[in-house]
Amino acid sequence: MINNQILASNLLETGAVRIQPDDPFTWASGMRSPIYCDNRILLSYPEIRTNIIDLMTKVVKDFEFFDTVAGVATAGIPVGTLLADRLKLPFAYVRSKPKEHGRQNLIEGNIQNNAKVLVVEDLISTGMSSLQAVEAVRQIPAQVVGTIAIFQYGLTKATKAFEVAKCPFITLTDFTTIIQVAADKKLIEPHHLDVLRKWSEDPVSWSENFITSLS
Repeated sequence: MINNQILASNLLETGAVRIQPDDPFTWASGMRSPIYCDNRILLSYPEIRTNIIDLMTKVVKDFEFFDTVAGVATAGIPVGTLLADRLKLPFAYVRSKPKEHGRQNLIEGNIQNNAKVLVVEDLISTGMSSLQAVEAVRQIPAQVVGTIAIFQYGLTKATKAFEVAKCPFITLTDFTTIIQVAADKKLIEPHHLDVLRKWSEDPVSWSENFITSLS
């Protein structure tokens, strides 16, 4: 069974997580970030993919009993499907918005009224997409026992959002573990640790300061 440090190494080695403090990425929101995660890459590595589901199967035991798995479109769909298959449970997925044609579904698949649902995401940044899916499931109505994801950036905004929504969440590895493993493997310079921690403490201000420095 892998642990969170081994998984962190996997994310770095495959390029699923990239760290570029001196040449930050631009998120969809326009915010600059020294770290970027794309867990879809992991699907191309069968052994890592299997190890993730092994670890996830162990970790989900920390949640209350659940009888249905729901993935968050789109990146949470393959991980959720694999987990549901391993657990022999029904699977559905939640779109970010209703389909614009056909049946105009927001949720694809069947989630029974009063089902106990585990929501699966690939990563958690601000938590907004995950919690949007949580709310859609609750409207069925069904009970969400929690959310699980492969990785989280460790942003305070996400932690507070999940607390307000009264939705526990667990990730298999996280920002703190990733940057320490990267430092241990000499994938980043020692002074980059301070840069990355400052970003984590206040990503918006960090981004604004970086953009200003380019002017």
